[in-house]
Amino acid sequence: MQRLRILVRGGVQGVGFRPFVYRLATGLELSGWVCNSGSGVTVEIEGGAGALEEFAHRLVSDAPPSASPAIESIEDTVPLELPGFEIRHSLGGSPRAVIQPDLATCGKCMAEVLDPANRRYLYPFTNCTNCGPRYSIILSLPYDRSRTTMSRFRMCEACREEYENPLDRRFHAQPNACPACGPKLTLLDASGTVLRSGHEALKEAAAAIRGGSIVAVKGVGGFHLMASAGLERPLTELRARKRRPSKPFALMVPDMGWALRLCDIGPAEERLLGSPQAPIVLLRRMEGVRCPDAHDLVAPGNPTLGIMLPHSPHQHLLMRELGVPAVATSGNLSEEPVCTGNDEALSRLAGVADLFLVHDRPIARHLDDSIACVIEDGEMLLRRSRGYAPLPVRLPFEGAPVLAVGGHMKNTVTLAVGDQAVIGQHTGDMDTVESVRAFRRVVEGLCGLYGTTPAACACDMHPDYFTTREASASGECIRVQHHAAHILSCMAENALEGPVLGVAWDGTGYGPDGSVWGGEFIMVEPDGSWRRVAHLRQFGLPGGDAAVREPRRSALGVMTAITGSPPDRLPGPASDAFGPGEVEALAWLILKGVNSPSTSSCGRLFDAVASLAGICHVSDFEGQAAMALEFAAWRSADDAFYEMRLDCSRSPAVLDWEPAVRSLIDDLGAGREPALVSRRFHNSMIEGLIRTVRHAGTGPVVLTGGCFQNRLLLSGAIRRLREEGFEAYRHVLVPTNDGGISLGQALGARLALRSQEE
Repeated sequence: MQRLRILVRGGVQGVGFRPFVYRLATGLELSGWVCNSGSGVTVEIEGGAGALEEFAHRLVSDAPPSASPAIESIEDTVPLELPGFEIRHSLGGSPRAVIQPDLATCGKCMAEVLDPANRRYLYPFTNCTNCGPRYSIILSLPYDRSRTTMSRFRMCEACREEYENPLDRRFHAQPNACPACGPKLTLLDASGTVLRSGHEALKEAAAAIRGGSIVAVKGVGGFHLMASAGLERPLTELRARKRRPSKPFALMVPDMGWALRLCDIGPAEERLLGSPQAPIVLLRRMEGVRCPDAHDLVAPGNPTLGIMLPHSPHQHLLMRELGVPAVATSGNLSEEPVCTGNDEALSRLAGVADLFLVHDRPIARHLDDSIACVIEDGEMLLRRSRGYAPLPVRLPFEGAPVLAVGGHMKNTVTLAVGDQAVIGQHTGDMDTVESVRAFRRVVEGLCGLYGTTPAACACDMHPDYFTTREASASGECIRVQHHAAHILSCMAENALEGPVLGVAWDGTGYGPDGSVWGGEFIMVEPDGSWRRVAHLRQFGLPGGDAAVREPRRSALGVMTAITGSPPDRLPGPASDAFGPGEVEALAWLILKGVNSPSTSSCGRLFDAVASLAGICHVSDFEGQAAMALEFAAWRSADDAFYEMRLDCSRSPAVLDWEPAVRSLIDDLGAGREPALVSRRFHNSMIEGLIRTVRHAGTGPVVLTGGCFQNRLLLSGAIRRLREEGFEAYRHVLVPTNDGGISLGQALGARLALRSQEE
């Protein structure tokens, strides 16, 4: 007879792990107990040696599908010879347990919701230990009902019986509820007056959407603004009211069948679309399909659609009532965080939504929809929130707690505690008062959940970022260069310790030399130190930030760098993008260095080519020009490329795009299509990358930064690197854009603190 004490860490709370342990132990006729603790799950188990060995093995191999257990320690203790096995109340201790993300409704729960004989028939808040809200409702650890926003709902006798039955799949399902005791739906008009309650509220909301109204629908982690995708008027109104003239809207479809009718979906994309995480998945439109609407107002000029399936029971029921796809965009004004409270939505969305379908379950943490795509049959997250946050990334060593505050755009924060880097949800751009408030709530929430006060804050080097100022005011502040943070983030996700050559291509990052970086080849050592090996050739950005919104300015910067003097006019289609005298005036700003920062930005180079090719001169949203250039390249299969000259006489080396741009202009002048020159330019960037990596002569290469959201660029670069014999790594579950840099900042700060100690 032996008795073992087993500490299990990882994703083991809120996923039915304790009832699984109970069933496993009793099935093997073992005695003891299991309980949640601040660090995970603790098991004391007693029995014969063979049964205990099988128990320890199956504890991991047979775990519930949403669990991700890892046995941290197994200790021998004194046998007590007590009968039976039980689930005990939670232990205290230092909170370090993995907090589960919110998961889409499982098939068993939806079957009950659609069964007229079931007591949960049409109940929109049905869940079990395999699905439903987690992170959006938790207030503190350990994860018990009393520590969630469900504590206000007292379970009825039937729900309590399920909750206390170890053989029931709702055993200790903390959000467990039913129509008799749980949250309820209400339909409000714009003044907050109650119009309908319960299922009638949902039916009337669906009828309103069908009739052309814009309805704000409270979901798991915040509000959606929903409108029929088949009607012109509500979509035109939604774009005007939300101040979003052309940026694509996400589309919610009733079921997978609708998604297959609209888009060309591969097996990996279908799995991702129907996964428990249920993100928005970027999919190619089916040939000849514009969209459900006749005027292409969902995603203007875009060959892809952002499709998602319903992920909560009330979304399933709403879409069944509606019967057709609907736009489901974040319930906010442009660039603000999503609304979570009923009164907040009535106030902030006044004048945007006509009706409000709300419920009375409080949301503790805002959660936008995550956005993902598939690259070479592998997932890649572009926005990390519902379904993924706050799952941690394992760090290579333990250390003092560090809070990394991210960047200015696509902000996330990361809390490094123990050997975990806990990445918070997408917060957005730090340009509004609401965004700043949301950022502070996320910081307070993460630190509060883990009961920790950071020993240091990590931030970007840019002195004007709000996040940098916030970190600087908090005590010890460790500044991590923007592109080094991108590379460290990819290293952390892929468990790489260096030395690594990072290719960090994005739009904007503060360079230590005072210029705007963004086309970088950086060597990162195991201790986190780094050096710039090479970069794209620099050019001036007339008007500074104005060039981000006007790709034509980047085109002028590129041409001025080539000619060395103010050009009379820009070549080809770009010449029509400027008024009389504008080219000369802006070119002189560049040459005199007036409000025209020098940049190596890959993103701005893509903007410049998009304008030179006549594809986009002025953009409505970030990345629009580069996206349009990529979409044009999709229409060509040409494998030729322009020359990219690598100047190795300098240190760092310079990858010069001038020969490529000159050849591209010649092709346009010869009447070649924008699709062909765009494809050749993409090929040129990939070959230039390969040439520079060969020059660096290193081992592993990581590809990171917002430009690698471009699937053509990323897949082509990975393919060519592997053909050349290099190990190539990319992001998967951490965004390659600025949504991932807080993870890199956290690792960079940890490495810096360790160096100080040594």
